[in-house]
Amino acid sequence: MQAPIKTGIIGFGLSGQIFHAPFLHTHPKFEIKKVVERHGSKSKDIYPYVDVVKDYQDLLEDPEIDLIIHCTPNIYHFQYVKESLLAGKHVVIEKPFTPTSKEADELIELADSLGLKVFVYQNRRWDGDFLTMKKLIGEGLLGNIHYYEAHFDRFSPQRTRAAWRDEELPGSGILFDLGSHLIDQALNLFGRPETIFAEVEAQREHSLVDDYFKLELGYKQLEVVITAGMLVEKPGPRFIIRGDKGSFIKYGIDPQEGLLKQGNMPGSENWGIENSEFYGVLSIDKSELPIVTEAGNYMEFYQNVFDVLIENKEMKVKPQEARNVIRLIELAFESSKTGKEMNVDF
Repeated sequence: MQAPIKTGIIGFGLSGQIFHAPFLHTHPKFEIKKVVERHGSKSKDIYPYVDVVKDYQDLLEDPEIDLIIHCTPNIYHFQYVKESLLAGKHVVIEKPFTPTSKEADELIELADSLGLKVFVYQNRRWDGDFLTMKKLIGEGLLGNIHYYEAHFDRFSPQRTRAAWRDEELPGSGILFDLGSHLIDQALNLFGRPETIFAEVEAQREHSLVDDYFKLELGYKQLEVVITAGMLVEKPGPRFIIRGDKGSFIKYGIDPQEGLLKQGNMPGSENWGIENSEFYGVLSIDKSELPIVTEAGNYMEFYQNVFDVLIENKEMKVKPQEARNVIRLIELAFESSKTGKEMNVDF
């Protein structure tokens, strides 16, 4: 394979339009060749050079396409990724990887057997707040971490009838959607927990899927709490970390998604730079110090895709890690259903 990496995108909704196409367009080593849109041709309005096709089979059968980006509802992840791999294509798949860990295992095994790569889009490893927090922990400024709490809260009291995430389908609901991010971040920071205890609920009237969760991950000397809900009108801190040398509290959310929705392209002026009003506060030695937020940069995900496919470097989001996120989600649902703490078995 040679650069530019010729790429096809399946789906041009929020994910394809906001989180993938802008990065492929602005990265000089990728070329968007085809986009699958069953209704309309919005992608061509933005990127006149692309070919819009109606059937994803056109991507599978195109010998020039090396990489397929899957931005489809979760129920199609397993089928479409499997068919892409069998067609000899490398794959980027939106999180969550698959609705079940068994399906994830099958795709990992298939990709390995064919010498192909599956990249799972855990982009929030490159949120500025997460990068800041990871830096503080890595530098030992907080000492040994004993408590970690992360939120991904929204206020959307009405069920969205047109949204597939709110339909009673495999992989739907807030735990698969936002929980995939929070679980991946926790595993990236602290590794595998020993136990998990969960509350997973449908709190909104007429909700068909879970719209609230609280997970407690048990480690030997560490308590991890991650939670998200759709009935939080005024969000509290996004992150709370406490160690034996100090603590860190952070409000606000990474600005990249907002910039992308406004039509800004990655790499534009002040990309990923957070306003100072949202800087986190480090409490240490009886002092409170504002900590400048690291610049977020989702382009690092696609830079790694290039590095792996062309330079043979290491994957930063390994498919096994994404699979383990799914396994924790399965255990969370089981814990919530039985009211019991579950041992983590991976």
